[in-house]
Amino acid sequence: MVAGGIPFPMLSDAGGKVGTVYGIYDENAGVETRGRFLIDPDGVVQAFEVLTPPVGRNVNETLRQIQAFQLVRNSKGTEATPSGWKPGKKTLKPGPDLVGKVWEVWKTSRAFD
Repeated sequence: MVAGGIPFPMLSDAGGKVGTVYGIYDENAGVETRGRFLIDPDGVVQAFEVLTPPVGRNVNETLRQIQAFQLVRNSKGTEATPSGWKPGKKTLKPGPDLVGKVWEVWKTSRAFD
């Protein structure tokens, strides 16, 4: 990594091959629509967001989502993260007792604030 650079690899898709696979390449304009794809270590797309050029992306939200996906993966699915979850905040425990009660559990827990 170069001083002041980013700590992860990025790529350029000048010919639009990758963008075509993910459905974001605009052949008429010869460019790709802005987007991000979160791909897990097994190569599975866990999340994606595609925005039109006038709307910017939120890097902090992307990083939060990466942390949430990592937590869920490391817990082997025994934990889930509610909307807006941040590291250190309470998680949900998926299971039959949570079905239909997510809002109730979330609302009564001060740890989600």
